[in-house]
Amino acid sequence: MEEAMKALQSDLKSLPKVVMIVCILVYYARFTSSLIRPGLPRLLSLLPVISLLPFIPFTFSMIHFRGISGFFLTWLCLFKLLLLSFGRGPLDPSLPLIRFISFATLPVKLQEDQKPKQLTTLSPKLLISTAIRAALLSVLFSIYRFKEELNYYVLLLVYCVHIYLFLELVLSTSAITSQLLGMELEPQFNKPYFTTSLRDFWGRRWNLMVSSILRPSIYEPAKIYFGPLGGVLAVFLTSGLMHELMFYYNNLRKPTGEVTSFFVLHGVCVVVEWWWAKYQNWWCPPRVVATPLTLGFVAGTAFWLFFPPLIRGRTDEKVLAEVAAMMALIKETGKWLIGSGN
Repeated sequence: MEEAMKALQSDLKSLPKVVMIVCILVYYARFTSSLIRPGLPRLLSLLPVISLLPFIPFTFSMIHFRGISGFFLTWLCLFKLLLLSFGRGPLDPSLPLIRFISFATLPVKLQEDQKPKQLTTLSPKLLISTAIRAALLSVLFSIYRFKEELNYYVLLLVYCVHIYLFLELVLSTSAITSQLLGMELEPQFNKPYFTTSLRDFWGRRWNLMVSSILRPSIYEPAKIYFGPLGGVLAVFLTSGLMHELMFYYNNLRKPTGEVTSFFVLHGVCVVVEWWWAKYQNWWCPPRVVATPLTLGFVAGTAFWLFFPPLIRGRTDEKVLAEVAAMMALIKETGKWLIGSGN
């Protein structure tokens, strides 16, 4: 707890410097892109930024800070800059600087057919939904007090819910930022608990912002050379490799390939589903059966391949210690604000 609190205080001090460095790098990317036409020359001009982004998360000591910054910078921002190199959206050097930086580093979407929105106030619905997610996550954290008494697989199931709620909360926070800036958040999740197939789960319901960035950057180029199914496999392979990097940000341990295997397995199963769906007269399970089967397969394969690298490195325990430190800091800050108000 004490170690986690020191790491939190250190990372909070580093955060403004990291934000400033990222803004400078993205400004450079916008400036050079405005001078150089899309293609190899623009890619070469952006290589300094593309090369530096993966190292920025290591500035932080806490898993939460490394993981979130790694996702925003090394996955979203880096892939968007690669697309920018070849003149493909969503970034465009003609965008105003603040919007360019926001679109590059945050999961916000550019509406090409709409005029830029003015700064706006927060919608009550967004604030309420964010508060509900935070409350549910806090309830989940209270369950961890009985971690030693929980069945191993029940604990893994709790981790599944934890990841979903945490991602929803992080992205809801991004939604608040984007709404204040008058921008629109990219779709996050679309009720994944109602999924009816793996194609439905990965393509239309889970972490949709990753799908939206992998489609133009990986699927469409791979499709030209290897066909649609080859494009699908390329997307899942890339996702697996990127998750290995995200896991490395979290536990700082040598990748084992298990996470990549998880996504490659799901890619193969998605291809099999596509092949099966071509034959309309073949039996397909009804929704009431398909939903638990799909969720069971996702959870079961996650128990087998996705979670072990995290548990093996005791990452889960470190995350819980960091959460306790953050909650303690929030309480202390609340007491200070109440005291100063009096």
